[in-house]
Amino acid sequence: MSDIQLLPGAAKRVTQIAEKLGKQAMLRLSVEGGGCSGFQYRFGLADSIEDDDKVAECDGVKLVVDEISLDLVRGAAVDFVESLGGASFQVTNPNAASGCGCGSSFSV
Repeated sequence: MSDIQLLPGAAKRVTQIAEKLGKQAMLRLSVEGGGCSGFQYRFGLADSIEDDDKVAECDGVKLVVDEISLDLVRGAAVDFVESLGGASFQVTNPNAASGCGCGSSFSV
């Protein structure tokens, strides 16, 4: 799927988390209303792939996004970033008109 990308740093981190929890290496990205900018990203390990999900893959790890969320993140890239402020999954979203300082919410 070229609608969204899972970058190697994120794939590696998902693999580490999944191995610790004894789960499949599948990361689900969803977008919900809320956050300080209007929409917020939610991440979690996916247990299954639903019929309307779109899937991207990197290094054997799957990124799963539902169709509604995909409309808001189409063309985005998901990475795992470590900095002095902490470590987190981050979305580089070309559809976001603005975002907040924490990087977990955005507006379109």
